[in-house]
Amino acid sequence: MAVTISIAGASDVDDLTAAFGSLVPQLSRSSPPPSRDDVQALLADPAATQFVARGGEGEIVGVATLIVFRIPTGLRAWIEDVIVDEGASRQGIGRALTEAMLDRARSRGCVTVDLTSRPSRDAANRLYRAAGFEQRDTHVYRYDLRPPPT
Repeated sequence: MAVTISIAGASDVDDLTAAFGSLVPQLSRSSPPPSRDDVQALLADPAATQFVARGGEGEIVGVATLIVFRIPTGLRAWIEDVIVDEGASRQGIGRALTEAMLDRARSRGCVTVDLTSRPSRDAANRLYRAAGFEQRDTHVYRYDLRPPPT
C-alpha cells in the first residue's frame, strides 16, 4: 500500500470526522471520537497541526496531532493521538507521521518535542525510541476537570 502524508487542514472535515470515528476507538476505549464541530475546531486551532496518512486509494489510515506552544523557556511541541489503523499497521505509517511532525516542529523553531505513550503500547514505544525519543525520568500528572459520573 502506498502511503503519503498530508496536512489535514487541506482535508475535508467530514472525511476526517469519519476517520476519527473508526480510529479513536482503536486508541482509547474511554474517549469518544470527536464530533464534526470538535474536528472543525481542531483544524481551526492555530496551535494544532493535524496530520493524516492516506493509503493508496486515498483513505485515511493514520492520524497524529502536533501542538506547538510558547512558554518562558522556549517554543515547545507536544505529540498526541498517533493512531494507525490496525489493518494498516507495520507499514511505516506511524514512523512517517512521527517524522512529519518532527520536521514541522523543527521548522517552527521548537526546542523540544514531548509525548506520552502507555507502556502497553509496545509497537508505539519501539517506534518512538527508534525515532530518537528518550524516556524521561519524570512523573506525568493529570487533573480531570470533568464532573464525576453519576
